[in-house]
Amino acid sequence: MMAAISASGEGKRVILLERNEKLGKKLFITGKGRCNITNACDAEEFLSHVATNSRFLYSSFSRFNNDDMIRLLNDAGLKTKVERGQRVFPQSDHSSDVIGTLKRICDRNGVQIHYHTKVEKILLHHDAGNAFFAGVQLSDGKTIKGDSLILAAGGCSYTSTGSDGDGYRLARSVGHSIKPPYPSLVPFIMKENWCRELMGLTLKNVSIRVKQQKKVIYEGFGEFLFTHFGVSGPLVLTASTCLGKYQKALEDGRLTLILDLKPSLTAEQLEKRYLREFDIYRNKNISNVIERMLPRKMVPVFLREAGVPEDKKVRDITKKERRRMIEIMKGLEMHIAGVRGFEEAIVTRGGVSVKEVSPTTMESKLVKNIFFAGEILDVDAVTGGFNLQIAWSTGYTAGFFA
Repeated sequence: MMAAISASGEGKRVILLERNEKLGKKLFITGKGRCNITNACDAEEFLSHVATNSRFLYSSFSRFNNDDMIRLLNDAGLKTKVERGQRVFPQSDHSSDVIGTLKRICDRNGVQIHYHTKVEKILLHHDAGNAFFAGVQLSDGKTIKGDSLILAAGGCSYTSTGSDGDGYRLARSVGHSIKPPYPSLVPFIMKENWCRELMGLTLKNVSIRVKQQKKVIYEGFGEFLFTHFGVSGPLVLTASTCLGKYQKALEDGRLTLILDLKPSLTAEQLEKRYLREFDIYRNKNISNVIERMLPRKMVPVFLREAGVPEDKKVRDITKKERRRMIEIMKGLEMHIAGVRGFEEAIVTRGGVSVKEVSPTTMESKLVKNIFFAGEILDVDAVTGGFNLQIAWSTGYTAGFFA
């Protein structure tokens, strides 16, 4: 839609080929149905949140940035608001209003939209050793000729919305190499069966570290959720974007996650807290004291990991057991068995190699007049509106130059 708006805004005649029965099916479910349009941070901070190939975005982001996107929607009558973490949402909290606004701009600019339309093949012509775009052949056998093609077919995440990786097939068919697609912004599957016992428990203001042996590959602070298969929540989703270089270690089960349940306290401060509680409640069971420090649901798991019986009296707790409880509270270790699949991934890591695409124009370096935009490219970012802005910026740039 953004590519079509940009191209038609330059006076070009545009046909938008949509395989679904309506526009923006994936956009509809973003931000839990509210649509986290973009992030209102400055350019330097924005690009620091891009996990893969951030340098590739410098040019397209300067051509059409987050402020430009907010202005485009506001000028078209959609009011926006900024929430925690500088995340931008429609004031109505309805993603359908964002889709409706973009559709109105397309209609106003004369964009022809063909629904239920799938591209089967890209047609090329060759001249003086160069390949040029000539047209597309549809799944019903019909052909559409054109001067330029923008491939904005998405990645593999949420395949039910239509982004099933077919764009990669089309890109590969004209010579482009594809970095293997993996789920990103995705929950972790953990080896520890006790995660299931804690299913539904959300921990706020905790911190995690993800490690490959001694090397820390991610550190973060925020919200953490236990599930029936492992762990999720904003902290985990963001951590998943850092796994790109560690895919082999992930597959081999060599990544660990360390959860700090009391990041605001040092081990020494925590020990003082323990001693104080132990002094006051020396005749109580240890489970009663730990309940004062952790959610009740977590107490049995915590004490089991510490090797301390729930019904042991506080007065009988040894120094070694106390130290072990402090150690676990500051560093509960879990082992990552894998990540959930594309049906749960918010975005796709991997895609069309950016080495084969001009960062200034989004045009293919292999075939003249073919352009790329959005998640089909090997560019992805953390959660918070950044991935949608990548789509807006690259889409606008591709449309401008196509």
